[in-house]
This record gives sequence, structure tokens and C-alpha cells, in this order.
Amino acid sequence: MPLPAWHPHFDLWALIFVLAVGYWYANTRIRPHAAPGAPGPRRRQWFQWYGGILLMWVASGWPIHDLGEQALFSMHMLEHMILSLAVPPLLLMGIPRWLADVTIGRPSVARLLRPLCRAVPAFVIFNVAFILIHWPDMVDLMLTNDVAHFLIHFLLFFSAFLMWMPVLSPTLAIPKLSRPIQMLYLFCQSLLPTIPASFLTFSTVAVYPIYGNAAEAYGLSAVTDQTIAGILMKLGGGFLIWGTIAVIWFRWTSEAREWDQMSTPTGVR
Repeated sequence: MPLPAWHPHFDLWALIFVLAVGYWYANTRIRPHAAPGAPGPRRRQWFQWYGGILLMWVASGWPIHDLGEQALFSMHMLEHMILSLAVPPLLLMGIPRWLADVTIGRPSVARLLRPLCRAVPAFVIFNVAFILIHWPDMVDLMLTNDVAHFLIHFLLFFSAFLMWMPVLSPTLAIPKLSRPIQMLYLFCQSLLPTIPASFLTFSTVAVYPIYGNAAEAYGLSAVTDQTIAGILMKLGGGFLIWGTIAVIWFRWTSEAREWDQMSTPTGVR
């Protein structure tokens, strides 16, 4: 099963460079002047930010991106799941408060983002975008037009950024939901992709004829390839979302126990 020939993705490399160097420069050179006294990123946040960048590189670089463009819709789906459900939360968790406050938390920016980052608009925008992006005509456009491919991936990432903000907003200028509502929000988020995922998983005809018989070079039929894509959409996406729900649950119960201990008189304990 030959892999596609390697070739550079200069647009991806440029984006990775800007994100990697920009984060380091902002936190080591700009922070002392823009936010004197503000704490920089914790060690965990450095790992989260650069882990998100690394995942972006893996998903949108060779060979996953090239396989997704040339032969396997399942690899295209894997790239989309990583770019929407893994990279944005890591980047958001990696942004320290001071940096969030001077960027997306600026009054002029927050005023535009805040209405879009509320639970209902964010939920609708992401799911409508995600379904449209996987419509056969849109997939055809992505695979035949490089500019459209870039813009559609940007739409996917931006809509995912909005979707995660009610749970992981790093600035008080765009408030998060309460813990219980975060879990309800993500639970609803895990349900809607079941519809297109089921359609892909159980379809007996090739939904994306542009791929033709390219998957046969890897021992798969076109139908089997899109079945794998549907499973990735449902199970892979569900694993990431339900994993986040579990983390929120444990943090919520831990905070509740700490609050109970602080509010209980010492002699009653």
C-alpha cells in the first residue's frame, strides 16, 4: 500500500511557525510590557498549546492530509475530527488569561464574538458548518480547488473554536457556562453528528464518487472507506466529547466537596 509522494505544505508550515513562535514571543517578550505582573502560562499550558500545534501538523500534513485528498475519505474525516474536536480545545486551554484578555477579550473583539459564543448560536453554527462541509458537493469542491479547500478548513476550525468557547473560554470577557450546563451542552453536541455518521456507516452506495476506486489501492472499497469515516465521526468524536464531559464532572464534584469543607464549621467536621 504505497503512501502518497511527500511534498511540502508551505501554507501549513507558515501557520505552524506563526503560532509556535508567536506564542513564545508573546509570553516572553510582550507580556512584561503589555501586562506587567500578570502570570505567564503554566507548564501545562505550554504543553497544551504546542500539543495542539503538533496535532494540527500531524492532521494537516503528510501523509494524513495527502491520503485524504487523493484516496481515502476516512483519512479526510480523521483530519476534520482532529481539527475540530482536538486542536481547538488544546489551544484554548493553552492560552493564559493575560493573552486572552488582550486578544479575544479586547472590548472591540469580545463584543463581536460574545453573541456567537453563546451556547445556542455556537452549537448551531458548528453543526451546520460540519454537516455542510461533508456534503458531497462541498467535498468535490475541496478536492478540486485549493483556495476553497483552505477556506473550508478555516470555516471548520473557526466554527469549532466557537463551539468550544462556552466550555473553555480563557477570558472573563466571554463567560463560560456553569459546569452542569457545560455537560448538558456537550451531551447535546455528541448527539447531532449521529445522523450523518449513521448515514455514512450504513450506506451501501458510494456517497463521494470523486474518490472513485482510489481506496482499492489500500485494500478497501469506496463503501468500506466511507463506513470507516462514519465510525470515526461517531466513535472518535464521541470519545473526545464524552472524555471532556468526564473531566468536567470530576472537576465539578471536586469543587463541590471543597466548598462543602470550607462551609462546614470546624467543630462539626
